[in-house]
Amino acid sequence: MARAFIASSVAFALLLATPNVVSAKPPDTWDNLIKVDSKRLKAVYLLPNADFRSYTKVILDPTQVAFKPNWQNDINDSSVGLANRVSDKQANQIATLARTGFEKAFAKAFGDAGYQVVTTPGPDVLRIVTAVLNLYIDAPDTGMSMATKYSAEAGQATVVVEVRDSQTNAVLGRAVDAQIAGDMAGMRTRASNTEDFKFLFEQWAKTSARGLGELKAMSPIDAEGQARTR
Repeated sequence: MARAFIASSVAFALLLATPNVVSAKPPDTWDNLIKVDSKRLKAVYLLPNADFRSYTKVILDPTQVAFKPNWQNDINDSSVGLANRVSDKQANQIATLARTGFEKAFAKAFGDAGYQVVTTPGPDVLRIVTAVLNLYIDAPDTGMSMATKYSAEAGQATVVVEVRDSQTNAVLGRAVDAQIAGDMAGMRTRASNTEDFKFLFEQWAKTSARGLGELKAMSPIDAEGQARTR
């Protein structure tokens, strides 16, 4: 499941996000899902006739993290001196930090919203699959250089959130959004980069938890992705 999800999401995310996070028009359908209007996220897709009312618990799958293609090479090609180059070990450390920070933000947001985070499937359990793609750190702090680094922003990333029934594994919805982190020019350090991406991840997590609440209130969803008149 994870490989198919990531392969499909990477292709979509590359279509959606450009270096300036200016997006192409998302398609009207994605797999068996239809695009619905969203004020908070770039693209949201729902399964017609989906019903979210029974879900009071969530399983949070491990988050998949992928850098923007050629990010490490781009940074190293533009670096002055070996001390500013990003090693494979450092890239892995950045990915791990992003993964743990993202997972922590989602667990807190759904817990704060009243959902119990569990590990066992059930009729009232929604499985949430997440990925952080196109992760780009503009001025990574390698800890090996004394040079001061400045950048217009900390970087950018694309998030993909997929929700599935935990028992049938049916995909009920999927959302994609691309955002800039830390969009204020200034000196970049490991601490500032971490804080800027932490804020971005928290916003995505809160939006996702709030969105599930809205879907529960709208359910059952009709064939056009709207609240069915009850």
